[in-house]
Amino acid sequence: MGWAEDAPLHRFLVSTPLGARYPARVIANFMRRPRHFGRRVYVTSIERASNATPSLAEDAVKEIEMRLVRFGDAGQEKPGLIDAEHVLRDLSGEIDDIAGQHLSRAGLARIARLDPKSLPKADPSRRLGSPVGNVGNFIAVGLNYADHAAETGAPIPKEPILFNKATSSIVGPHDDVIIPKRSKSLDWEVEIAIVIGEVAHNVSEEEALDHVAGYCLCNDVSEREWQKDRGGQWMKGKSAPTFGPLGPWLVTSDAIPDPQAIDLWLDVAGQRMQTGSTATMIFPVKTLVSYISEFVALQPGDVITTGTPPGVGAAMTPPRWLRPGDIIALGGTHLGEQRQTGKAFAG
Repeated sequence: MGWAEDAPLHRFLVSTPLGARYPARVIANFMRRPRHFGRRVYVTSIERASNATPSLAEDAVKEIEMRLVRFGDAGQEKPGLIDAEHVLRDLSGEIDDIAGQHLSRAGLARIARLDPKSLPKADPSRRLGSPVGNVGNFIAVGLNYADHAAETGAPIPKEPILFNKATSSIVGPHDDVIIPKRSKSLDWEVEIAIVIGEVAHNVSEEEALDHVAGYCLCNDVSEREWQKDRGGQWMKGKSAPTFGPLGPWLVTSDAIPDPQAIDLWLDVAGQRMQTGSTATMIFPVKTLVSYISEFVALQPGDVITTGTPPGVGAAMTPPRWLRPGDIIALGGTHLGEQRQTGKAFAG
């Protein structure tokens, strides 16, 4: 559907008070994105994938060429992949981890040449860890969705707002989120994360996506008081243990040719909190990779989580914070689902 065919939607976006704050490129991205809300296939475990509607599951597999995972106990994960029949396969006989040079173009091409059915099956009930191991830099982007900036009352940034998340915050997609001791305002943020595959330093926007290995889901868990009221860098509120769930899988970039056409959602305690699209990013993926590479020599395995759409707890009246026992479920087109339980700090 072109712009001319969808002119009423375009007029609506431009005419709304919120739309008046969107940069022109944000509305352009939204208008160009494919309409596919009814064709999502999300699974929270390998076992559940086999129960998906067959026609939808087949469509999803055609679109998702390679889903890379890491499975096993925390700190002892093995590399694996999920094949076209949603079977978890063990890659540990071929590579030592989903990390470093295995995420390069050459490394991913070698994995892609393997016949998945030749790989040993793995127990589908095994815990899934972060799909990326040995992350060197965990970089985050703040206020990168026009509609999220509007809900917080913040101006549209002129340049990307960058901060670090500690790599020690990284956990698997279904691990518990631990509510820290003395935490008063724990919040959620569904995001798409970029995984770097090739060294990127001073790369242009035109070259940027050539340096991306793929994408995964991220919950940028945030302690708002620590982030905003304790002075200094945002990383204070972004880096506690379990504040960086990644996964369930890494989808290689060839399966997502347009990262600005990803729908995202998040529920807390069964209530939909966030619904959005990467089409409303202020700074798209290629811009972020190029911009960050001006300041940082990005390495294979580095992760950039790209900001969140509207619907965070801090923007509600009154604010809604995560509580012990809350179930957080989130997902994105092609990226699968995460599911966490909020747990009080023990100690």
